[in-house]
Amino acid sequence: MTTTKTNPDELLIGLVSISDRASSGVYEDQGIPALRDWFTSALTSPWRMETRLIPDERTAIETTLIDLVDDVGCDLVLTTGGTGPARRDVTPEATLAVGTKEMPGFGEQMRQISLKFVPTAILSRQVAVIRETADHAALIMNLPGQPKSIKETLEGLKDADGKPVVAGIFAAVPYCIDLIGGPYIETNEAVCKAFRPKSAIRQK
Repeated sequence: MTTTKTNPDELLIGLVSISDRASSGVYEDQGIPALRDWFTSALTSPWRMETRLIPDERTAIETTLIDLVDDVGCDLVLTTGGTGPARRDVTPEATLAVGTKEMPGFGEQMRQISLKFVPTAILSRQVAVIRETADHAALIMNLPGQPKSIKETLEGLKDADGKPVVAGIFAAVPYCIDLIGGPYIETNEAVCKAFRPKSAIRQK
């Protein structure tokens, strides 16, 4: 289903869960509900989502990402699953294939966060890209598949007093979306404080 924006400041998010077993009904997908719940708590500006549940097939992933950006008009697309070293894990390859600019800092920071918990974080291959068309651009990011890891990756890590220890990747997303011509995103600072240069902060 194609979604039409009614508000220029509305963020349209594509959420893509990539799993052979979940897409075939063997078990219930957890990635999309985790992302929906996180955005519900983290965003204070208008947003809507488009969701897709697909198998670990490179062609299907590429087609889905292109559709969400070019046809649906998503400003931000997040994938979960398919980023490990297994033979069926092809999400990074599909993401790089549809991107026009690679954004390596996102993947680097995701691995830094996960390494606080498990040494196997070095096996994760998450990437992020910008996909540009003639009149639109979107940020596409690969996230981990587990709900706990999704939250940690987006939100970062905090100490017992709630002070940030390691920054989550979403802190940089609103300004990135600004720079590629997307809507102005505002966040619940108790969950994730968006960082922008002073000159880029919209006065209320």
